[in-house]
Amino acid sequence: MNPYIHERKDWPKFHWDNEKLARPLSEAHYRQGRLFGQMEALGFALRSEAELRTLTSDVLKSSEIEGEALDREQVRSSIARRLGIETGALAPVDRRVDGVVRMMLDATQNYRDPLTKQRLFDWHAALFPTGRSGMQKILVGAWRDDWSGPMQVVSGALGRERVHYEAPAAKRIETEMRAFLKWFNAIRDGNDPLLKAAIAHFWFVTVHPFEDGNGRIARAIADMALARSEQSPRRFYSMSAQIQTERNAYYEILEKTQRGSLNVTPWLVWFLGCLECAIDGAKDALSSVLETADFWKKNEGESFNERQRDMLNRLLKGFAGKVTSSKWATLSKCSQDTAIRDIQDLVRRGILVKDAAGGRSTSYSLT
Repeated sequence: MNPYIHERKDWPKFHWDNEKLARPLSEAHYRQGRLFGQMEALGFALRSEAELRTLTSDVLKSSEIEGEALDREQVRSSIARRLGIETGALAPVDRRVDGVVRMMLDATQNYRDPLTKQRLFDWHAALFPTGRSGMQKILVGAWRDDWSGPMQVVSGALGRERVHYEAPAAKRIETEMRAFLKWFNAIRDGNDPLLKAAIAHFWFVTVHPFEDGNGRIARAIADMALARSEQSPRRFYSMSAQIQTERNAYYEILEKTQRGSLNVTPWLVWFLGCLECAIDGAKDALSSVLETADFWKKNEGESFNERQRDMLNRLLKGFAGKVTSSKWATLSKCSQDTAIRDIQDLVRRGILVKDAAGGRSTSYSLT
C-alpha cells in the first residue's frame, strides 16, 4: 500500500503538469467571466435574489455532503438577514443553522482578510455551537488532540470498517497549519487563483486539523479562494452543490490523491472540471431569475400598476398553485372587481392567458 501523501519527504511541495491543465484552466476562467458578466447585467433586486439562491444552495449542499440536512427556509432567512436582502417574512433560525451561514458568509464576504488560526477556530465554533457533533461531545474551536486514537476516515459496519485515510498525528498540526496559512495568505506566489482554490481545499482536508467539520471548512476555504480569484464577494455558482452531485467521484479522487505522489495534477483536473459544471449548472439553478430579467427587458416599455408587478414577479418566481382572481385579490389586498380588471388588462396585452377549464374557478398563467 502506498504511503499517505503527508508521509512523503517532500510534503507539502505540490507540483503539477501545466500542459495538462492549460485547457481546463482556460475553460474554467472563460465560464467564470461569462457568468459574472451575465449576472452583472441584471438589476440589483434580481442579482440579490440570484446570490441568495446560490448561497442557500451552497450551505445546504455542503452540509448534505456530510450527511446533515438543514432547513432550507431557515438557511435562506439567515442569509437574507445577514446580507440585508428583503424577502418578506423571515423564518426563525436555529443557532446551528445560523452558525453554518455565519462561517460561509465570513469566508466569501470577507475574502480579502487574511485566513488565521483564530479565524478558523471561530468558524469551527460556529459550526458546533453546542460543543457536540450529533450526540458526541467534541473539542471545539481548537485543533484535535487525537486522545481517542488517530484521526481516520472510515466506512463500513462496526467491526468491518474500511480505513480510507489517516491524517497526520495531532502533534504535527500546529506546524502543518502554520505552513498552510502562510502559503494561503501569500498574495503574489505565482499560482493561478483557481489552482490555489483547488490546492487549498486538498491541503486543508488532508491535514484534517479538527475533530469534525473539516470537509465543510475546506469547502469554505475553497470558496474564499474563488472569491479572491473573482475579486468579488458575490456568489452565483455553488461548488458544494456540484460536489454533492459528484459525491462518490469526489471521495474517490481525494482518497487516490492522498495515497499518491506530490504530483496533484489529477486532483486539479477533477476540481477544474467540477468548477466548470458548477458554473454551467448555475444557469439552470438561476433559470427563473434569468427568465424574470428577460421578461422585464422585453416588457420595459409597458406600464404596470404595483399589484400587477407584484403578481407577475410571483408568477416568474414559480407561484405555487393556480392564479385566480380570488387569490389575486387576497395577495394584493384589493377587491375582487379590481383583481379581475388587473387580470383582464394583462390578458388583453397578451401577458396572461386563461387556462383550459379545469375547475370551478378560472385560472391564468403567463404566456
